[in-house]
Amino acid sequence: MRALLVACRLLPVVLAATVASGAGAQQYPTKPIRIVAPFGPGGLVDVLARATGEKLRVSLGQPVIVDNRPGSGGNIGADIVAKAEPDGYTLLMCSAGILSINEALYPKMPFNPQTAFAPVSLVAEMNMLAVVNNDSPMRTAGNLIATARKEPGKLNFGSPGNGTTGHLGMELFQYAAKVKLTHVPYKSAAEAVLALIGNQIQGVFDNPPTVLPHIRAGRLRALAYAAPKRFALLPDVPTFDESGLKGFEASSWFGLVAPAKTPQAIVNRLAQETGKALREPDVQKRFADLGANLVGNTPDQFGIFIRAETKKWHAVVRAADIRLQ
Repeated sequence: MRALLVACRLLPVVLAATVASGAGAQQYPTKPIRIVAPFGPGGLVDVLARATGEKLRVSLGQPVIVDNRPGSGGNIGADIVAKAEPDGYTLLMCSAGILSINEALYPKMPFNPQTAFAPVSLVAEMNMLAVVNNDSPMRTAGNLIATARKEPGKLNFGSPGNGTTGHLGMELFQYAAKVKLTHVPYKSAAEAVLALIGNQIQGVFDNPPTVLPHIRAGRLRALAYAAPKRFALLPDVPTFDESGLKGFEASSWFGLVAPAKTPQAIVNRLAQETGKALREPDVQKRFADLGANLVGNTPDQFGIFIRAETKKWHAVVRAADIRLQ
């Protein structure tokens, strides 16, 4: 009986809090929204944040400010959002590394990526291309695999740095194809590609925006595309699956998240408006030309996706024994 009386006394408080939360979600937003881009201006995360933010500005009726906070593989900017007020006014345009890779790479993280954020929507995916110099004798993924098996460790493959998705895409390929390549880390994807053009290395795994201009100019050759279907901008390039490496996929992805404990009604509203923004014809065309597949799914779908990606990439990091300071 005493427990029942306590519950009855608490009920009005709980109901009041629930009503207040619902009312806040219905009124949202009432002030400017900040999207933290945890990398420098001009990169794909920044471009996605600004394109999405501009559409949200129109649909939500409030200014949307993009705040670049680069550093530590995206962890610095992500930590700002992880510790922000969970009211829907501070968001993070994140990369795969922040939510599904960095925890396995860094001995200490300033936040727990599995619990610090509320997934809003997967914004874009970008599958990788395996690319060699146009003068290379390797013309197919089969040639690459055969050469790597014949001469383990002789082929040098560059990446934008240790622990980047380009590096891990290469590691995943080695694991799937049972071959040995030598990893050569650079400071950026552009530097790795320039080294490949100069024949200082034999290949890279990278996203389309970095390599497409050089493929079109005849400086580089794409061997295979790490996706279930062929790349629309390079329809003559087969997938790895078509090349004999069954089921092989490797991609970078980008998504919008809010601090954990952000009211679900606000998260759902943001997901709905983000999906609408990504379906706008001008946004679709802009990113299709870069080789990005725009998504725009639900918070639940994005959460399931993050968990699956975390499991996959953590296994790759452990197998390759990669650690960063």
